[in-house]
Amino acid sequence: MQNYCTIYLVRHGETEWNNKKLIQGHSDIPLNVKGELQSKQLGEKLKDIHFEAVFSSDLIRARRTAEIITIEKKLAVVTTKALRERLFGRFEGKHIDELRKILGELILFSKERQKKLDLNDIENDEEVMARFIPFIREVAVAYPDKNVLMVSHGGLIRAFLDKIGFRIPEYSEKPMKNAGYLIIESDGVEFIVKEENLFQ
Repeated sequence: MQNYCTIYLVRHGETEWNNKKLIQGHSDIPLNVKGELQSKQLGEKLKDIHFEAVFSSDLIRARRTAEIITIEKKLAVVTTKALRERLFGRFEGKHIDELRKILGELILFSKERQKKLDLNDIENDEEVMARFIPFIREVAVAYPDKNVLMVSHGGLIRAFLDKIGFRIPEYSEKPMKNAGYLIIESDGVEFIVKEENLFQ
């Protein structure tokens, strides 16, 4: 029988840029008051889950979310660039609608489209997955039969869902929730989405 790691993949709580629908990318924007509360509420919801390890993006909005969720558990939050948001280059600080006009409702961005649209300052899906997939596989192998918390970002999570063939709702239909999450089981090779509590 295969030993699966159970990964709670969480999107960070709300920031002021989220509230204004501005693209953040690598811009290091802190949680706002609502984001802190969302993180606290999620921590309450997950309070009975024993996490063996906690990982987050090194950006403050994700790290702070992880800290708040696990504050009662007294676990060290390990930060990594592997969980960082996609680099959005010249679009950082711009309204999300500017990007939707170019990339469409799913906000996905392949290497082919990057070349075609001459947007080399934006990290494409393949580049995002080249740092994320090895990391999540490594964690899954290291923690069989354990629960692990990972706090990341909307762009990375969308690229991951597309990679594993999970249907992503259109942005205008169901935006991604701040402090929403997925529960994934993985043996380091395959990924099974067991629960989705991510889209509004």
